[in-house]
Amino acid sequence: MRLDKMLANSGFGTRKEVKKLLKTGVVKVDGNVVKDAKVHVDPEVQEVTVHDDIVEYREFIYLMMHKPPGLLSATEDHRQETVVDILQEEDKIFEPFPVGRLDKDTEGLLLLTNDGQLSHQLLSPKKHVPKTYYAKIDGEVTEDDIQAFQQGVTLDDGYETLPAELKILEAGPESQIEITIVEGKFHQVKRMFQAVGKTVIYLKRLSMGELKLDEDLELGEYRELTDEELELLQQRK
Repeated sequence: MRLDKMLANSGFGTRKEVKKLLKTGVVKVDGNVVKDAKVHVDPEVQEVTVHDDIVEYREFIYLMMHKPPGLLSATEDHRQETVVDILQEEDKIFEPFPVGRLDKDTEGLLLLTNDGQLSHQLLSPKKHVPKTYYAKIDGEVTEDDIQAFQQGVTLDDGYETLPAELKILEAGPESQIEITIVEGKFHQVKRMFQAVGKTVIYLKRLSMGELKLDEDLELGEYRELTDEELELLQQRK
């Protein structure tokens, strides 16, 4: 990988700041001063030092975000703000991307990483990774809806969903529920309720696989996963 990318990922600043650092001659690769940012290095094989201190390279980043409504689950968009736009520069340098999508108006747990293999494992339809949501529903959710979701419902495009677990927390003209699905179709939770004649008016993702939203995170806040949380996700590989 390029030397400037390696140093940026290792906490030595933005690419621009790293280029300035390189010009000062304090960066060495295998004992030789290197000033060219475009030089490629293999951090597994070569020794890179800054001010003669060995650089401990870090490849991946894993972030848990409490996604606020109004942001797109995308890396970039020319018209609207994305979840990546609100990251700190030192985290953007790793070029993380959201694992799966939350609708623009949906909030809750969102995982961002640059680990493509882990992302694939969590999103693969074959893996049936459960995702649990809390929702407010316009309409009274009933035992009939629980049964329908257990069997799978037919969406507006004719797709038959896999069975989903629906829990009624509070029934009434505006109901509160929790739902666990093992798929990730476009607007799936909203479309499932449409299929039984009801409308989702608020939606929040609580968990993905074994990873649960840290309720201490305010809307728009994020943190790195703990070693234990990462291990739980990696056990699915």
